[in-house]
Amino acid sequence: MRAITRKHFGGPDVLEIRDIPEPEPRAGHAVIEVKAFGINHAEKHMREGNWAEIADVSGIECVGVVKSCPGGEFTPGTKVAALMGGLGRTINGSYAEFTRAPATNVASIESDLSWAELAAIPETYATAWTCLFRNLEVTRGQTLVVRGATSSFGQAAVNMAVSAGVKVIATTRTRDRFGALEALGASRVEVEGPDLSQRIAEAKTVDAVLDLVGNSTILDSLNVLRRGGRACLAGWLGGLDSIPDFNPLSQMASGVHLTFFGSFVFGTPGFPLSDVPLQAIAADVAAGRYQAKPSRVFRFEDIREAHRVMDANQANGKMVVVI
Repeated sequence: MRAITRKHFGGPDVLEIRDIPEPEPRAGHAVIEVKAFGINHAEKHMREGNWAEIADVSGIECVGVVKSCPGGEFTPGTKVAALMGGLGRTINGSYAEFTRAPATNVASIESDLSWAELAAIPETYATAWTCLFRNLEVTRGQTLVVRGATSSFGQAAVNMAVSAGVKVIATTRTRDRFGALEALGASRVEVEGPDLSQRIAEAKTVDAVLDLVGNSTILDSLNVLRRGGRACLAGWLGGLDSIPDFNPLSQMASGVHLTFFGSFVFGTPGFPLSDVPLQAIAADVAAGRYQAKPSRVFRFEDIREAHRVMDANQANGKMVVVI
């Protein structure tokens, strides 16, 4: 089969297509004929060698058709989504014509959406749904701040929260992105910056913050919350640098809750993929309730260009590759 591999670690030009053996069937796993896959920042870090675990074939998610499943969890021919479970990290991932994923990280996703449209859903929407409705436990009428909202993850979170009746204040680094977030239903958009808690009138009254910028802003996010409010750290758009000399006693607001979510836990006992209503999410996308169309669609052969666009922060949403 054809697969996208790395000649070495570095920029987009290290990616190359070559022939490698198809994955063999294995108990507890599904071999999937990959039809399309999403592009994620995690794969940029893997390409650059900045990840602790990196497989030869990258790619943490895909949509496709089951070719084989020895354990009987899925019938061959079933249309599915797969994400995480070691894909791209400890086992070869989705940047290939076939991949093998743990059955615990595979979900049926029957839909009339195109493969490109389906590929924009799995990782982004599964993670956003879990952050919003499990970690943050947002409910109708509450106020949520989404920091880094023009990322594909951020747009999915705004989509879902607004649909659930939550008031959303979104942030982005540039004013020319305000209109796109307002079109998604954000009640207001603010320019992202480390002093957000000092600039918004809702400071100390906000119910929840989904922080996708990362360690550089999470302490400020805690200062936005009311007593009993929740902040979820789930992205690192601002880089992977750690918080220097973090001291909760002096730096963390009293009475607020800090939580973290990393999608690498999908498929574990506490976070089964079956908990995420991917089928219902796909139906909402098809009905137009979520504006989840990919921002750009690339051919398999154009993977280097897709990564160049990602590196230049010009994705403007979820990019996908169709095989």
